[in-house]
Amino acid sequence: MPGLDHELEEEMKKFDETKAGVKGLVDSGVTKLPRMFKHPPEDLPSPNHNNGISNRQVPVIDLEDVEDSEMRSKIINDLRKAAEEWGFFQIVNHSVPLGVMDDVLKGIRRFHEQPQEAKEVWYSRDFTKKVNFVSNAEFKVSLPACWRDTLSCKVLEDEHNFEAIPEICRAEIKEYMKYLVQVKDKLSKLISESLGLSSDYLDNLRCFESRSLACHYYPVCPEPHLTLGGHKHSDLGFITLLLRASEGLQVLHQNVWIDIHPVEGALLANVSDMLQIITNGKFKSAEHRVIIPPTLDALTSIACFIGTDDLQKPYGPLKELISENNPPIYKEVVFGEYVKRYKL
Repeated sequence: MPGLDHELEEEMKKFDETKAGVKGLVDSGVTKLPRMFKHPPEDLPSPNHNNGISNRQVPVIDLEDVEDSEMRSKIINDLRKAAEEWGFFQIVNHSVPLGVMDDVLKGIRRFHEQPQEAKEVWYSRDFTKKVNFVSNAEFKVSLPACWRDTLSCKVLEDEHNFEAIPEICRAEIKEYMKYLVQVKDKLSKLISESLGLSSDYLDNLRCFESRSLACHYYPVCPEPHLTLGGHKHSDLGFITLLLRASEGLQVLHQNVWIDIHPVEGALLANVSDMLQIITNGKFKSAEHRVIIPPTLDALTSIACFIGTDDLQKPYGPLKELISENNPPIYKEVVFGEYVKRYKL
């Protein structure tokens, strides 16, 4: 009804103008979920959504002996199978110290739990900025809002951009990214080899050069069964590395939502759209979503989106992977144009 749409539009406008995000609603003492956050029942998990499904788990890949030739072959085979069948895998013994991971999650929590006046200076829907704080990048009446706030830090391959990050979490992010670069370099080589290519193949294509962070905060929700922390989606770049110490993330696997149970000290990796395109569909960019579990404490997560730093470069199915029996199923895509279809 037009009247209802107008009311919803006004509700969303007033929310955005507070520049306080979802955390501001919680601080105001809200006990009922505002209508803009309510999702249709068909998009929400049923009360018994596990139904035994939670016993299935995405693959876990151990990188400890990655330089041992025999173990490297096993790791590559495991990675290939995970990327083909799941599009998701957890990695352990990845070389990022547990203390660094804990510190960056605490730093992100500190940012989001500051007084409103300290945060609102960062609040902006200008997504060309290198750093911005916002609640719901996609914000329109036709799409229910998600129960989360986000600090976005872009183009972190340029060290000068770290200076734009809020001081309250800058050192922790910088230290975390120092180690995460090592992880993405390892993965670039392993993924290249898993495709039967030279270890430097994807490096030479600049597929794993750019890196940006989405630092999410999910406050305690008064009615978590009525909302989501993230809509069903796939990621845009080549691969995503996620640091998340809590439940709530689900992957769509064989048309069934599977709970991803975090392994202590693990990073979660997922194939993104561009990697699916260049592998001609061999590797799967799986859809995933975030549900809000009943909890007495806020949750945090940090997604690192890894992609190309050449936004005008066209990418299509790799010539080494296509043949008469395996013709290309995708056209070439210019990543910069692909990104413009979405509001990041």
